[in-house]
Amino acid sequence: MTGKWQLNRRALIGGATATTFAATSGISFAAQPVLAPTPPMGWNSWNSFATTITEAQAVENAHIMADKLLPSGYDVFTVDIQWYEPNADGYNYRKDAPLTMDGNGRLLPAPNRFPSSENGKGFKPLSDQVHKMGLKFGVHIMRGIPRQAVAQNVPILGTTVRAQDIANTNSTCTWNGDMYGVDMTKPGAQAYYNSVFKLFADWGVDFVKMDDMSRPYGDNWREIEAAHKAIAASGRPMILSLSPGETDLNWAHHVPKYAQMWRISDDFWDDWKLLRDQFQRLENWNPYRKPGAWPDADMLPLGLLAMGQRKTKFTPDEQQTLMTLWSIARSPLIMGGDLRAMDQATLDLLTNPEVIAVNQKSSNNRVLFKRDGQIGWIADAPKGRYLALFNISDQPKAVSELFKLMGLKNKVKVRDIWARKDLRVMDTALKTELRPHASAFYHLTSA
Repeated sequence: MTGKWQLNRRALIGGATATTFAATSGISFAAQPVLAPTPPMGWNSWNSFATTITEAQAVENAHIMADKLLPSGYDVFTVDIQWYEPNADGYNYRKDAPLTMDGNGRLLPAPNRFPSSENGKGFKPLSDQVHKMGLKFGVHIMRGIPRQAVAQNVPILGTTVRAQDIANTNSTCTWNGDMYGVDMTKPGAQAYYNSVFKLFADWGVDFVKMDDMSRPYGDNWREIEAAHKAIAASGRPMILSLSPGETDLNWAHHVPKYAQMWRISDDFWDDWKLLRDQFQRLENWNPYRKPGAWPDADMLPLGLLAMGQRKTKFTPDEQQTLMTLWSIARSPLIMGGDLRAMDQATLDLLTNPEVIAVNQKSSNNRVLFKRDGQIGWIADAPKGRYLALFNISDQPKAVSELFKLMGLKNKVKVRDIWARKDLRVMDTALKTELRPHASAFYHLTSA
């Protein structure tokens, strides 16, 4: 492994260092760097392929990602839900569909969709191919154990117990019928999760998006901790991303200890109301963001979406607002559109280096003001301040803010981050006009 995730293979997985893990596990070893010290960046198949992505489609997108997005820092390539369902066909889930799994209840890629996985190879061949492109490889997994494994009462690897001994058949996902929960009070429960993540480690997985975790979080925290422990036991650093739903703020001090990123909303799509709602959620979670622990406003539904059926419904102004908000609030940047159809405007939006620098390198990010349909966020830059201005109303707005309220003296050099050009020196205040749903993004330094 190379780049920002190059870590000792015994490194702690979680928002804390190995010292914290030692305190809870009885294992003693030197502190290691946090995993995901900056917000993860990458691509995920859900917005564009739903449950249906194939190996050929994955490879095509990975090549484009490596060529077009990796130079800007997008390095996590993730195959989303139901890669183990041979006949998955869209955004719905087929009740009691046969799943591909091994004799110990661990899900495997469906060979008809991922031919290189045949003969027990799993995702290792695809992972190796993705790694050769300079990317990290990620997979999606549902919480729990397959119902199919419970029906067959398969043995749990390395134990004398079976699937029915650890399954919590009262714990089911409301929208996907693939799994039962795991009762973590039962012998063999942790061993099951250990076996799953050890398989992922053997495949070379770097990132795990784990689903059905937050409805409600209070019912599932033991399985979240189990996944964290299983990653640590696997010997391979893997970022743990929790999904979906709005994680309860009452658990805000728990989730950063066990995951590197967690969803703060239900599925986010290209709808202005959903984007407007993310402003408050990102503000609510802002105090709990830190290196190695990132509140996740979800993927970027840009470009070609919905199995090629349509382009994003966001207007150009709304697309810029999306990227500006995710960057100033330091949410992970995970592109969701089909990269095979990515146009130059979308590529420019995703790869503006000054915007990405705010997402990856800014500090002390916070809401500056909220008034009359206007919102301002500010953050510290290596020199000066970053300022993001938003008009979330349906009417044009004149926005003005005094420099002294931003901790700056009068006479300020103003750089337009999106236009990547210096504007004039301004006295006392910054003033601009914003169209409905539009935004502006500035780097401010003393003149």
